[in-house]
Amino acid sequence: MNDITWEEPYCGEGANCFRIGTDPQGNAYIAVAGQEERYLTDTREALRTLIREIKAGKADHLL
Repeated sequence: MNDITWEEPYCGEGANCFRIGTDPQGNAYIAVAGQEERYLTDTREALRTLIREIKAGKADHLL
């Protein structure tokens, strides 16, 4: 398994919690809190882009 350093969970209403992690190789990870063994992974730059796009409102139609 990768050497992932997980951040504290980010929780929304209704206890929907996600965790973001990184590893020494420059990869980023997203997982449901408590299910970190089942993660999505990409580069840190891809995660950075995803967060910027969400902040810009490009995923608001999913709400």
